[in-house]
Amino acid sequence: MRLSAAPIAIVGAMHEELAALLAAMPDAQPETVAGRPFWRGHLEGHPVVAVLSRIGKVAAATTAAVLLDRYGARAVLFTGVAGGLGAGVAVGDVVVARELLQHDMDASPLFPRHEVPLTGLTRFAADAALAEALAGAAAEVLADLPTHLPPEARAEFALAGARLHRGLVLSGDRFVATAAESAALRAELPDALAVEMEGAAVAQVCHDWGVPFAAVRTISDRADDAAHTDFGRFVARVASPFSAAIVRRCLTRL
Repeated sequence: MRLSAAPIAIVGAMHEELAALLAAMPDAQPETVAGRPFWRGHLEGHPVVAVLSRIGKVAAATTAAVLLDRYGARAVLFTGVAGGLGAGVAVGDVVVARELLQHDMDASPLFPRHEVPLTGLTRFAADAALAEALAGAAAEVLADLPTHLPPEARAEFALAGARLHRGLVLSGDRFVATAAESAALRAELPDALAVEMEGAAVAQVCHDWGVPFAAVRTISDRADDAAHTDFGRFVARVASPFSAAIVRRCLTRL
């Protein structure tokens, strides 16, 4: 394990997504910066700073800028939930991003659709080593599901066959919650696996700073007309313990 004085940042959009991780950091000391609580402590032998980014791209970008400028984070890991888009990406599955794209970025005709102006980029690549560590950790957690989730939670959300996926994750400033919206995204970006509201913004900020970034998302819904159903229960009962287990195992690989 490589030790460093610079912290690894762990980011989630909602408290429920970070609750189990924070419970594993008894030495965490919170402080409020830019209206957000940042917890500094240690996890699996690493100095870490955990933070709730809040929801949406601007909020996430603000959080990332604070992490890099004020806390000097040496890497950023984003964890949380997403809606499934790709064929075979089911509730309870885990997606590790290879690339991230802002599906609502459109400065055309000045720039091509989805391209972030003045960067020449539509897709921001996750750091290969960090993403590999996250994927390995996620595979271990999924292979040992009974250790991390009680049987009633596995039964309620039919998680027995949960799988790992790696590929493109979309971000945008709307909660995709209709079958028509998700179908439109699949038609426009057929290789997209999942959609959420923060990751690509954090990836852009980390790209600007030259800091490694990776993201893991547990699929909470299929981004369709039933996307809101039991969302809160899924986050609390499944996504939070998944996030904690995957991130902790990932840290042991760094």
